[in-house]
Amino acid sequence: MFIGYLFGIRSERQLVREIEVNVAYRWFLRLKLTEGVFDASTLSQNRRRRYQDASVAQDIFDGIVEQAMAHGLVGGTVLYTDSTHLKANANKNKWDREKVAKSRSDYWQALDLAIEEDRKAHAKKPLKAKDRHPVEKESKISRTDPDSGYMVRDGKPKGFFYLDHRTVDGKLGIITDTYTTPANVHDSIVYLGRLDRQRARFDLPVTAVGLDAGYATSGIAKGLEDREVLGVTGYRRPNSRKGFLAKRHYQYEEEVDGYRCPEGQLLSYATTDRNGYRHYRSDPQKCRGCPMLASCTSNAKAQKTVTRHVWQDARDRADHYRLTDWGKAIYKRRQETVERSFADAKQLHGHRYARFRGLTAVKVQCLLAATAQNIKKIALTMTTNANLLPS
Repeated sequence: MFIGYLFGIRSERQLVREIEVNVAYRWFLRLKLTEGVFDASTLSQNRRRRYQDASVAQDIFDGIVEQAMAHGLVGGTVLYTDSTHLKANANKNKWDREKVAKSRSDYWQALDLAIEEDRKAHAKKPLKAKDRHPVEKESKISRTDPDSGYMVRDGKPKGFFYLDHRTVDGKLGIITDTYTTPANVHDSIVYLGRLDRQRARFDLPVTAVGLDAGYATSGIAKGLEDREVLGVTGYRRPNSRKGFLAKRHYQYEEEVDGYRCPEGQLLSYATTDRNGYRHYRSDPQKCRGCPMLASCTSNAKAQKTVTRHVWQDARDRADHYRLTDWGKAIYKRRQETVERSFADAKQLHGHRYARFRGLTAVKVQCLLAATAQNIKKIALTMTTNANLLPS
């Protein structure tokens, strides 16, 4: 299987045919020139029956990362994370509609505690105890590969896909983590858990991370601050209704804990909801006579509401990091690290398509493809830089 991933041979039948005629492949597998090659079904049936989870592939991947660390090829101080889609082995026209629970965020428990503290600080009663359940949403489920997710993203093809969430070290581009999910799982959902896994498994001294705009959320910013990691994320343009004033026209005043509208009225704190957003509301009597009412709100009571997340301060600090000189340098390196890693995977290792059906099989594919890339990176670096060779 490693030969297939190292040389981008996607078909197992094609792989067997290549082994039959390629002397180098025979040498690697310790097959004599006159010795018969196993049948393709032998390879596929062993893969299906003997490996019921991705633990073996994960152990192999971790072992190669540890070898890279032993040779000094992993810095571990700056990590870059992104995701790419793999087209599922499924017909996009064969599907059923079902209600599915959206994936829960890693930080729900911390958010509940922050909401309770925020309401207490504003002299509000605690919210009634209520178990958090993932929001159920009607979605398309593939009949041929139910584990895949239906992806609808701007600038991306629609259909059934998987996502490979990959983290690359900033020193030489060694892949330190890869995690596969259905394509309808947002990038930010699994990020903090995977970062913790890398720090615990490899004892990486992470001080900064470079992320694209998909990770620019208040929860990620607060989670990174709690872990004493500086997060540099891409710019995310806020959504605004056409014909109405954007949120940037309302200035937050920390000393009075309120928003100032363009006409000078203070929107005062009203409540903090269960999702972690503070609500700041205007005085309807003042708003009814305002010349900017039509472009401010369509509320029947003529009352404007502006929301602010309880962790918005952490998000503002993360946005500031992006504008610093070192933040610009870190973000610029994304294209040389994680984006380059995905480009190589797609071009050389068949990473555009899921070779198999089912989440477990695709997890194994992503782990072995990343392992193959790391093996190549280690071999090339060790042969071109003699200073890195072990004594």
